[in-house]
Amino acid sequence: MKANRGAPWWIIISDILLINASMYLAYLVRYGLQWFRDISYWHSFSTYIPFSLLFTALMLLAFQMDHVYQNWRGRRWLDQIYRIINAAAKSVVVIMAITFVFRPLQYSRLLLIEAGIIAMALLALARLVQNGIEGQLRAHGIGVSHVIIVGAGEMGRTVMRTIVARPELGYQVAGFVDDNPEKGQTDIGRFKALGSLRNLPQLIEDESVDEVIITLPWMYHRKIMGIVRECERRQVSARIVPDLFQMSLSQVDVDDLGGVPLIGVREVSLGRGALLIKRGMDVIGALVGLVLGAPFLGLIALAIRLDSPGPIVFSQARVGAKGKRFEIYKFRSMREGAEAELAELHDLNEADGPLFKIHNDPRLTRVGRLLRHTSLDELPQLWNVLRGEMSLVGPRPPIPTEVSNYKRWHKKRLDGRPGMTGLWQVSGRSHLSFDETVLLDIYYIENWSLWLDFKILLRTIPTVLFGKGAY
Repeated sequence: MKANRGAPWWIIISDILLINASMYLAYLVRYGLQWFRDISYWHSFSTYIPFSLLFTALMLLAFQMDHVYQNWRGRRWLDQIYRIINAAAKSVVVIMAITFVFRPLQYSRLLLIEAGIIAMALLALARLVQNGIEGQLRAHGIGVSHVIIVGAGEMGRTVMRTIVARPELGYQVAGFVDDNPEKGQTDIGRFKALGSLRNLPQLIEDESVDEVIITLPWMYHRKIMGIVRECERRQVSARIVPDLFQMSLSQVDVDDLGGVPLIGVREVSLGRGALLIKRGMDVIGALVGLVLGAPFLGLIALAIRLDSPGPIVFSQARVGAKGKRFEIYKFRSMREGAEAELAELHDLNEADGPLFKIHNDPRLTRVGRLLRHTSLDELPQLWNVLRGEMSLVGPRPPIPTEVSNYKRWHKKRLDGRPGMTGLWQVSGRSHLSFDETVLLDIYYIENWSLWLDFKILLRTIPTVLFGKGAY
């Protein structure tokens, strides 16, 4: 069955209602409030109903020409707003031209301009609400597409980390296939290894697949076209990730020249200005946290001292940006000698990969259990941020023994300065597999922006307050 990437019917109905509502609101502003200038001719709203219908038709036509509804899934809000503004401007120009030609003095052209502006505002706000509703529906399994990824190389992992980082896209991955024996038999987090490509036809049937995402290098173009033809025979959508995208989706701009696709490549790196801003935010945030939070930090220290013997602050070697080691600071949450007991508890490990986690770790103290649940044990890391060893937002800081067991692709997470919080923390924390955590860290590094940092910091607040995924 072909995957439906178009907009849901209720989105289109909502747009039609809002576009017509914008004309009515513009009428109230023009004839009721009479802003900007007095009216020369009085008309009832029924006079403007044909213009309202024409405005709606022109807007929908512009949306159709820009493929707004056809390529709905994955389109970012700002891109949607750009297309809304473009469509509204074109529609207003056409309607005004009609009034000039047929009845130049009878209708209020200012009303038509106001209708366009109001339509832009209403549709922009509606998109925010609609995107939120769709995201919630997809999070509950409604309107998702069941997909299989072909290829587990760098391009395949790029697709995987995007799906993990952006659940609102609505993709439920059955797994991936790869002819490489090692890749095709090794799971990557939630993404199940389903064997070689020869299993694909049967998997499409068994897994009720809607879409196949092909991430093979173009040197295998004959194999790619064979997969596409197989998908066509089974009425399943096939989408190909261009070979150029292996350098990261954030490095590529796609445009067209009269229908001819143009792919532009730009260097992805944090510019000096962006780095200074990020560092400035880190310093200010750390100073504010340490100064204003000093009394609270003192209370935590007192509780730890009264609860169990041992130091208040615990330090541990971690690996930072570019593999540089540093000492991370945390409030002690375990009894003394906890690290020496690690070997005895190895069989109780609930984490995969090189991580070690136990849901009810017996080494935790009474106060430590509360600190872990609320992540308050990590507050001393503000000192690491102030020293420049960490950032407020960034990849998870690994321990050296963990890094020694990394696969080659895992090491990309060391390209960024580690953070107190990050995508890994607001997307599930301890409920995530090790590979999923790494995928999220790499996605953050490749798609970093100040806006992304801001969103992660906002999402961290409820995550910490409610202790989601913490243990």
